[in-house]
Amino acid sequence: MKRVLLWLDIHRLATAILFIAVFAMAVRAPADSDTWWHLKSGQVTVERSHILQEDLFSHTRYGARWINHSWLSQVVLYLLFAHFGYAGLGLWMGAVVTAAFVFVYLQMEGDAFSRAFIVVLTAATSSVIWSARPQLFSFLLTAVVCYLLYLYKWQGVNRLWLLPPLFALWVNLHAGYALGFIVLIAFVVGEVLNNLLALVSPGPDPIVEWGRLGVMILYLLLSLLALVFNPNTTRMWVYPFQTARIQILQQFIQEWQSPDFHPLYTQPFIWLLLATLAAMGLSGRRADGTDLALVGIFAYAALLAARNVAPFALVAAPALSRHVAAALRRWGEAARERGWLRPHPRPGSAASLALASLNWWLLLLALIAAAAKVYPPLTPALNEKAQRAYLPLDAVRWIEQHRPAGKMFNHYNWGGYLIWRLWPDYRVFVDGRTYLYGDEILRDYVEIQALGPRYEDLLDRYEVSFVLTKAGDALSVVLSRTPGWHLAYEDDTAVIYVQGGGP
Repeated sequence: MKRVLLWLDIHRLATAILFIAVFAMAVRAPADSDTWWHLKSGQVTVERSHILQEDLFSHTRYGARWINHSWLSQVVLYLLFAHFGYAGLGLWMGAVVTAAFVFVYLQMEGDAFSRAFIVVLTAATSSVIWSARPQLFSFLLTAVVCYLLYLYKWQGVNRLWLLPPLFALWVNLHAGYALGFIVLIAFVVGEVLNNLLALVSPGPDPIVEWGRLGVMILYLLLSLLALVFNPNTTRMWVYPFQTARIQILQQFIQEWQSPDFHPLYTQPFIWLLLATLAAMGLSGRRADGTDLALVGIFAYAALLAARNVAPFALVAAPALSRHVAAALRRWGEAARERGWLRPHPRPGSAASLALASLNWWLLLLALIAAAAKVYPPLTPALNEKAQRAYLPLDAVRWIEQHRPAGKMFNHYNWGGYLIWRLWPDYRVFVDGRTYLYGDEILRDYVEIQALGPRYEDLLDRYEVSFVLTKAGDALSVVLSRTPGWHLAYEDDTAVIYVQGGGP
């Protein structure tokens, strides 16, 4: 009994509370409209036993070739939702995020307290993308790739043979596999730099010599070949580049734009970046080339697009921990020399037993607090309340009841939810599948929504019979004054205008 009691020392307690807290942070109500079209795609795939490769959900691109790169994630998400409801999605988010930070934690240096502080900062930084979407699989697998490279470089353990099957799985889960290749390329660049610097001044950190670096490049090429094991085969080699070239993404879609650092929830990225730079400068330890390459490349990517903030956090945490650990060792040695640090209680003493008993009570309190935080987002009542804040729930019910005829124009942010609720009776004008629509249709959408000079002609060209848009936006105001359109439904969130007839 005493042995069990003493096992939970302060360091293990800190680690346990850390991951309990991360799990509790990550369990949340699904709050992304794209979640819904992923669920519908998964449902259709399961019910038809056929992977969707053409558009069924829109009237603007109906029947067109659709590179459905997330089909496997969609099946997973739908099965979780079908069997466990909101609880399935919420617990899945918590499990995936926590697993990702386990791999990050394993790469870090320092004691449990410094690691925990850095992980909490990293979690706050990356939490902006935690949602019930396939990109969360990319978040996890990016951490796994970093861990495999950590083993290869820092531990001398070769598990690179796992990379090709990992990428074969990843390419069927989400197109974020491109992040994995950025990590691999940054690693190669960093180790080339380390080898060149070693010719002049060898550093304290392990270096992947030229021969082992060649082995790693071989596995990188094999991983690239593994990408063909998906329904879209070789198209997935170029898909990320084609998506990035869609100009409308950077102009109008928030996650593809540079981050807005005025809201407090986006500022942990600044704190993490500045902390990493400061630690590298103050620790007295020479920065490793691979750490520099990973932090530099992903920081650059994060400043260009908010969706890259989360992978930056994953690669920055281990680098930051190495320099924090070096600084703490220096300061600890100086403190011991001055007699500022007191020895810990002797194991087995009355004081150590009392502290161990307290640790177990603290762990129990942490579990209770986490359960209280986790439970509400798993309930249907809280999820529907959260959805009312950003989705047109009542307007959709009106459409289901009154069945307006013809084709719909809808707000972009609601497209995924409308697919979930209204398909196959209605098809959307646009939704979050940006690559499917391309610049042409997305620009037409923006022109209609923003009342460009051709907006009336575009509504006619797409044969739009009713419009579902946000209450009070410019389009709704103009339609209220346009002959031939009448207000059929209105609430605080949405309005529906129907063409023809009277109110």
